[in-house]
Amino acid sequence: MFSSALIASCISALAVAHMIMRDPVPYGQSTLNNSPLDGSGLDFPCKQRARVYALEGASNVYTLGSTNLLKFTGQTVHGGGSCQVSITYDREPGSRSVWKVIKSIEGGCPAQGQVGNMGDNIEAEDPYEYNFTIPNDIPNGTATIAWTWFNKVGNREMYMNCGPITLTGEGGDVSNFNALPDIFLAHIDNGCGVAEGYDVAFPSPGKDVERLNGATTSFIGPTGMCGSTAASVPPTTAITNHTLVGSSRMARITSSALIIVPTSTISVVPISSISSPSAGTLCTPEGDWKCVNGSSYQRCASGSWSAIQRLPVGVSCNPGPSSTLDMVPST
Repeated sequence: MFSSALIASCISALAVAHMIMRDPVPYGQSTLNNSPLDGSGLDFPCKQRARVYALEGASNVYTLGSTNLLKFTGQTVHGGGSCQVSITYDREPGSRSVWKVIKSIEGGCPAQGQVGNMGDNIEAEDPYEYNFTIPNDIPNGTATIAWTWFNKVGNREMYMNCGPITLTGEGGDVSNFNALPDIFLAHIDNGCGVAEGYDVAFPSPGKDVERLNGATTSFIGPTGMCGSTAASVPPTTAITNHTLVGSSRMARITSSALIIVPTSTISVVPISSISSPSAGTLCTPEGDWKCVNGSSYQRCASGSWSAIQRLPVGVSCNPGPSSTLDMVPST
């Protein structure tokens, strides 16, 4: 039997919202609220709104290779969950911006050892603090940092706050930035999700991973069509948990322009018929995709083509370059 205190805590987690990134200092503090991203994905990235990228005095200066603190305000932590810290070199990111992960925290974020919420004071400082390290081999200059959070308890949501950063130091090659994993996206009408009651284990967490978990040991991978991370998910899960055939709606990942097209037929071009540029080859325009032979793809990121990645079993893409990656069920 569950205790009445546990039940009350879980109900509270469902009813109230939420958390705000305090450090790094976010953009647009006067208009930033503590709600999640809209389930439609229309306010991705960074909770799009009026004056979303207003500095309002915000300044976060980090030396390449330095370790820094991640802090939050609020008590409605929804049992914790999993978080990522990502960066883009776009000062005002849009739907085509390229985000790369520099830290993954699986479980216990933004609070550890919680079964629900710590309280309902939206102005209280979260006592739990986390570390993230800026890679020492990526380019210097102005950029944007993002905290994303996938809560364990409550509605299936994605939270995202962004802030301005200035990276100082000698700086490295852009290829080192490109080699970092892509940001994980879910619950923004993109066909990817995380089951309630679990801490998501990110398919591509990167090299800097911290596992905290807190009160339970309940890690789980995401389900559905999760963009460039889908190949890391068991194929049966990726296909059976998302309706591809006969659906009347399209699912779009706004950051990666993944579209699932409802159709029952596809012509797959023979493997030898379409050539693909080697990883690192220069490309334009930024953010474009190239479907290779109907079964793999690569993306133009930070001026060069990424490595070719396989699509999940059971789906194909329409061969050739495009601003979107159109995926259809294989026949």
